[in-house]
Amino acid sequence: MEHTIPLCEVEEHHTATTKEIESQMPDDGFFMGLADCFKVFGDPTRLKILLSLDRGELCVCDLVDLIGMTKSAISHQLASLRAAHLVKYRRDGKNIFYSLDDDHVHSIIACAADHLRESHHSH
Repeated sequence: MEHTIPLCEVEEHHTATTKEIESQMPDDGFFMGLADCFKVFGDPTRLKILLSLDRGELCVCDLVDLIGMTKSAISHQLASLRAAHLVKYRRDGKNIFYSLDDDHVHSIIACAADHLRESHHSH
């Protein structure tokens, strides 16, 4: 007869804990949306754009100079960032100026950058 060893000796504690967490867990649609958001962050060019815009409002021509890509390529990336609600724009005559959508975008970038710096220093 095979004996199984329980992974935890306080099984009732874990059952209560997991049930509580499960009751607070968002639905699958939330996780799909969150994953899509992280996919947008997962591109180095888009991150360069976001970090540039974190310094302040810029037009496409500024971003072309900073990132060294064509206006068409930058515009394509800006469209992805706008669709993900990570950047916004305002029109001033013929000029369009882009900026981060809100402070949450700044916070996500800053937290990820801090984490990266700290993890590289600790190794």
